[in-house]
Amino acid sequence: MITNLAGSLGLEITNSAFWMPLLMLALLFALMLGGAMFDGFDIGVGLLLRAAPANERAHMMVVLSPWRDANEFWLLLSIGLFVSAFPLAWGAILAHLFMPVMITLIGVMLRSVAFEFRIRAASEQRMRWMNYFWFGSILTAFGHGMLLANVVMGYQQDIPSVWFSVFIGICAVAAYALLGATWLIMRVQGTIQLLAVGWARHAIRWSAAGMVALSIALGLANPAIFYKWSSTTSLVLAAPVWFLMLTCFVGIDMLLGRALVPKYRTLSWMPFTLCLILFTCMLGGLSYSMFPFVILDNMTIWDAASASSSLRLVLAATIIAVPVMVIFNLMSYRTLFGRAP
Repeated sequence: MITNLAGSLGLEITNSAFWMPLLMLALLFALMLGGAMFDGFDIGVGLLLRAAPANERAHMMVVLSPWRDANEFWLLLSIGLFVSAFPLAWGAILAHLFMPVMITLIGVMLRSVAFEFRIRAASEQRMRWMNYFWFGSILTAFGHGMLLANVVMGYQQDIPSVWFSVFIGICAVAAYALLGATWLIMRVQGTIQLLAVGWARHAIRWSAAGMVALSIALGLANPAIFYKWSSTTSLVLAAPVWFLMLTCFVGIDMLLGRALVPKYRTLSWMPFTLCLILFTCMLGGLSYSMFPFVILDNMTIWDAASASSSLRLVLAATIIAVPVMVIFNLMSYRTLFGRAP
């Protein structure tokens, strides 16, 4: 397959103009996946703040604090790598995604400012900053959903596509809430854990609806993607992925029903882990569907990529910076699983 792809571009596999955009795309996917999963539970906890009793909200923020700096790394590095490695795609994509990108960026900035100001604010003002953090989390999650819907629908701007984007935005809020709730089930005990079970049971249904809707829309919006997933060869690959996602949804639902039973408390990490698998399958399926395009049927990764000399410079900087930052983040995440002290 790779040989045929290189041949269709008139390039050799060993040519840096062929394999370097592929390598950059793989790095970008890894960073986006890390952001969706690890920054995802951060967003999810923020979404659930207003649903928690007022006397428990400060505790939720304290439990979240050790990972805030590490979580911001994924988004910043993803944007930097995308802009530097695929500069020709940035302008074209931003022209179609200006509104969801702005919603997302406003949400991210509001979350960061509110989190820091809450720490330094007077006691009587901290609740206000927590509310800003909650609202920023809603904007961030909703913006992510709209971005995803627009990409899936090929950047169409008609009324049905707009409503579909709104629906997926709501489902994205639910998906992040599910990730945050399952993380809280794993990390804390008492009132918050009890409430988190209920939050997760409501969120999982909307999350499943959103993922199913995206899968259907992705196939219907583009005949080439429909063929890619429906051909005999692809079905051998697709069927296990669909079965795995179904198993994850059923497993999460079953585990939530037993989360508060004493003999099952040692399995409190499993719903969160299954959520991470779901996010991986969803993003992996979307990436496989779109490959090798950055903009479906319009611009491939090779069309959008920088010159090979520029990519070498980006790769050199990435090789130096990313390992250091990843090690720092792994040190931060080493206590991600398990109970909060």
